[in-house]
Amino acid sequence: MLTSLLHRPRRSARPVRSRVLRPVAAALALVAGAAALAACTPTIDVPAGVDAAEPVCAKVVLMLPDEVGGQDKVRASSQATAAWGEPGRAITLRCGVEPPAPTTQDCQSVDPGIAGLGTFDWITSQDDNGWTFTTYGREPAVAVQVPTELGGSQPTASLIDVARAVAEIPTTSHACR
Repeated sequence: MLTSLLHRPRRSARPVRSRVLRPVAAALALVAGAAALAACTPTIDVPAGVDAAEPVCAKVVLMLPDEVGGQDKVRASSQATAAWGEPGRAITLRCGVEPPAPTTQDCQSVDPGIAGLGTFDWITSQDDNGWTFTTYGREPAVAVQVPTELGGSQPTASLIDVARAVAEIPTTSHACR
């Protein structure tokens, strides 16, 4: 019996090692797969606003929803920007744009219908590409661009989707009243 114990074959450490390495290998494969999918996600080119580095812009971007105007959020190229849709056809948001001068022309008050938020004043412009809405009375200002094909008959619907995030910037004055 003593001889059988002395000459007993050693157990290989391999089964223990494979039990430990198997979950690590699976985790690495998962990370690699996520990275590969991220590489396929389009990035929309959205230029940063002049005051994009304002701390409140970071709050705005963090509060933005995953969907605006029925479009899913995708990566945007610059600080304090966001995009929903696909290249060439995306709703974009830029925080830190130059605040518009005092005016009541082309001004639109939008009530998002969310308790406690009140109305938002937006200066509106339209061209062949769609609509641009820039907050009035909030500094830094926020601009939202809605392409014609995504705006339909209600381009301001996108403004309602981003209202909670834009509300991070306090109102300092009103243009539409």
